[in-house]
Order: sequence, then structure tokens, then C-alpha cells
Amino acid sequence: MPVDNDVYNHLSWWDDNQPFATLEAFTPPRFDYFHEVLTSRLGLDLTGQRMLDIGCGGGLLAERFARAGAQVTGVDPSGPSLKAAAEHARAEGLSIRYQEGFAEQLDFPDASFDLVYCCDTLEHVTDTSRAISEAVRVLKPGGYYLYDTINRTFRSKLGMIKMAQDWKSVRFAPKDLHDWNGFIKPAELHDLFRTHGLHNEDLVGFASSRPPLELLRAMRSRARGEITYGELGRRFQLGVAKDTSVIYGGYARKVAP
Repeated sequence: MPVDNDVYNHLSWWDDNQPFATLEAFTPPRFDYFHEVLTSRLGLDLTGQRMLDIGCGGGLLAERFARAGAQVTGVDPSGPSLKAAAEHARAEGLSIRYQEGFAEQLDFPDASFDLVYCCDTLEHVTDTSRAISEAVRVLKPGGYYLYDTINRTFRSKLGMIKMAQDWKSVRFAPKDLHDWNGFIKPAELHDLFRTHGLHNEDLVGFASSRPPLELLRAMRSRARGEITYGELGRRFQLGVAKDTSVIYGGYARKVAP
């Protein structure tokens, strides 16, 4: 089945009882990894850095980078998601620029941004190569591209498709949110990076630290309505791991052509 990107127009981003609350719970460990990379490894001061969030959704990562001092612009094709993001940012006293657009056709001049990140998005685009090409185009030479996405493996099919979406007794995500055939292996993604002028600098996995049976019980509790989506996400205790078989991420540097 094709990915149902229309779901982003109908669900709340900031409600613990809505499916996207699991994504909100997964945001802190991803941000912590990216923040550590940028500030500790690369020695960057995020204050005033021009950052582009491609596929920003409701602004989960955008708000964290804005709080860290960056000048964040968020782009997403979902108008309702952008409205929710803008309203939440205003309520939090954050200045974030949001505009409607697609990863494959960014409405910005060349080299407009110091940093670009693309999270939970590459598995939803229609043309991965074009999306990366556009990200590189708007990134200044020497700038960094941060990313995470989903690997195309047996484990990702079991976890992200069958358990998360299909099996009624444990599912916690909207049906057809993901298409396994749209997932991309790290080697494939890094080949595209090289094609478009990115040099990959790091590869990590994001995985739960909890025992599988404990997670299964939590998913069953969520499916029965005993806990919220947000509580399920928090129980996962997602963190950086060596296991890249399901969710993986990293960062790359734009090199000279």
C-alpha cells in the first residue's frame, strides 16, 4: 500500500492521546544526539545558525533547536501541521518560521542555510534522490546535513509495519503511515549522498533499551486504551544504539563538487 501522507492533515501533534505523541516521546534522544554532534564534536555555537527543518510536521525538533539558539525555518507539505506548529511555537514564545513546501522542491536560494536536517521524512518522499539534491543545494558549502530514517530490513517490516500498523492487538500508528518498500538501507542512502556532494560522517541506530516482552505488554496496553500514546512512547526509552536495523541516523558534510 502507498504511504498515506494525508494522515498528517487530520491528527493532533501536541496531544498525549493522539498517535503522534509517540513521536514526541522519541524526539529528545534524537535531539540530544544531534546537539552533541554539533556542539561537542563539531564545536559549533548554535546561536544564530540558520537551520532548515525539512518535513517539520508539528515542530517537535524545530522547537528544541530554536530553544538552543538557532534561527529555524520549518518546511512541510501539510498545512494543518504547519498551523499547529506555528500556534504551539507562539504559545511557547519561540520565533520559528514555517512555510508550506515539499522536500523535492525547496523554495529557497542556493546556500541559504548553515545546517539542514531531515528527520522522519525520507521514508515519506516521492523521490529520495531529488529530496537530498534539494537539501544539498540550499546548504552552504561545508555545512552539515543531519538525518534519521527507517532501514529496509525484516526487523523493520515486523516492527514498523506489522506491529506498529497492522496487528490490531498491538498497533499504535495510523494504518499505511509507512510503506516498507519506501524504507531505505544506509548503503543506498550514502550512495545518494556521494552522488549529490555529501560525505557521511557518522551512522548510529536508535533503539529501545527495554526488554522486548516489556515493550510488547506496553503496546498491548496502548491498544486496549489503558495508557496513552505518549506514555507508550516514553516506555520505549529510545536512545542511541549500535543497532541500525530499524531506525538509524547520522550526519554528513557538504563537500566541494
